[in-house]
Formats: sequence, structure tokens, C-alpha cells
Amino acid sequence: MCSSAVAFAVLAAVFCSVPVSVQAGPRLNNRPIIGILAQEIISGDRHARGSSYIPASYVKYLESAGARVVPVRINRTNEEYVTLFHSINGLLLPGGDVDLQKSQYSRVSKIFYDLAIKANDMSDYFPIWGTCQGFQQLTVLTSGKNLLTLTDTKAVALPLTFTPAAQNSRLLKSFPKDLLQSLSVENITSNFHSWSLTLQNFSRNMRLRRFYKVLSINTDGKKEFISTMEAYRYPFYAVQWHPEKAPFEWIEKSGMVHTASAVKASFHSAIFFVSEAMKSQHSFSSPIEEEKALIYNYSPVFKGIGSVFMQNYYFD
Repeated sequence: MCSSAVAFAVLAAVFCSVPVSVQAGPRLNNRPIIGILAQEIISGDRHARGSSYIPASYVKYLESAGARVVPVRINRTNEEYVTLFHSINGLLLPGGDVDLQKSQYSRVSKIFYDLAIKANDMSDYFPIWGTCQGFQQLTVLTSGKNLLTLTDTKAVALPLTFTPAAQNSRLLKSFPKDLLQSLSVENITSNFHSWSLTLQNFSRNMRLRRFYKVLSINTDGKKEFISTMEAYRYPFYAVQWHPEKAPFEWIEKSGMVHTASAVKASFHSAIFFVSEAMKSQHSFSSPIEEEKALIYNYSPVFKGIGSVFMQNYYFD
């Protein structure tokens, strides 16, 4: 496997050969609405009240930064997704545990990913954020294959090892310096994944190398994997760690961190993505349609203090 020094050299070479990112217009939308993609119910969820769910922590995460949320429900038609795409100002792909190539989660992700690529190419700004499983899904969509590797990263908190590209990244340059310092030396990024994109697999895949800028890496002690990245030409962002867990999930489990630095990292990442959504001018066809779509029409279910997700929204 590549050493950090060799890997950084490879990444640095890639950084110098790709185009600059999309630039948005000056007009901002101060009432952003962001979609969160639902996914199939986890087997054994005795609280399930439907066929799909969204953890409430992701909803709170976006609301804490000044956005409203619309659930993007699975098992809908392509036409319905196209209409919804032109109504919302960004999409969040949350963590979970579904098949990244055969699930409804993956199907709907691809529809929105393709629509976002086309829109941004036409200067119609539309950001996408992927967390954990969402990070992994974006790598599959971009590369056209599953390049993930098993790692020992289930329920562990880690510091981030920033790459040379991090300093001038769109995502991290907005973070306060003291927070970046905390992220680099404190165990405050929560990892709850068994699969990762290793630096080696990333470096070997031309599609990924040309599409994404690697901002941070981590290691499980044996394998180096990518933990934060952003696209070069598109407002797409992905973290393998969970910024939403620090302020909103409370299970007593290794890897769960609630320090001030961890909460601050959550807030600043949410603020950044919501600020990206503010650059989108999409809107619903009417106030009535907007009201019908909002998450406020649904009630979260409390699953108990021993649950990985404290609350879920469920959908038919």
C-alpha cells in the first residue's frame, strides 16, 4: 500500500492538472430548502412505520444552519424526481446500510447526481453533500464501480490528516483556524463504517482522481482511507465521518464524541453546505406545493436512548 508521502505526491500531481471549480452568481437565496434522501428500512427495526426512513439527526443538522428540509422518498417515478430536483436547493445523502448499486437509495442518488451534473454544467448551481454511506455512494456514482475496502473503522473517533489541498479548499477554508487545529489533533470525527475508499484505490482510478480533490485522510492502523473530499468542478462534498452525530446522537458508544470542538465542527460543516444551497435558485411551483413537501408534515419517532439513531422519520 502507498505510504503517506508517496500518496501526497500522487495527489499533488493530480491537483495541478484539473480545472477550477464552478463559480456561482452573486444572488443568494436566503430561504434554502435541502432534500435528504430516504433509504430502505434496516432489518430488525421494531419502530419502523413504513418502508423507508431518514434519521432525524440529519434534519436537525441542516435546520441548525438555517435550512428547511424536504424528504426525498424512495420508490417514486423519474418524473417526480425531476420535478423535485427543480424545487429544492441541494441534496444530502445520509449514512446508513444499503446496497450502493442495487438499492432504491442508489437508484435515486444516481438520478439526482446526473441531474446535478447537467444543471451545474449549465451554470444552474446545485450542491450535493454525502456523509458516510453518502460519501461511498458518490464514489460509486463517479467511478462506475464499487472500489471500497473493508477497514477497522466501526465506532471509532479519529483526528483528520489534512492533505496539501485542504488549505485552499472551498469547504475547509471557511473553518476557523482553531477548529482546523482541533480536527487535526483531537479524536473528534466519529467513524461508523466498515467500508472505506483507500488512498491506493483512489489513486489508481482515473475517474475519481480527476473528479475529486482529497482534503483529508485517515488510517485504521493498516490502511489509509479518504475521509474528506470535494469535487473540482462541481459543488459536491463528501465526508466519511459523521458531523451530525456530535450534537444530535446520544448512544453511549465508542466513537461518539460530544466535546465543544466536535459540536463546532458539526456546525461549521452544516453552515458551509447551507451556504452552498443558498446559491441555488430552484423553487417550488407554489407555496402550497412547498408546504406539502416539507418535513414538518411528518413526526419523528423516538427509538430509545440505546439506539444508534435517537429518532427516525418513517415513510411509506
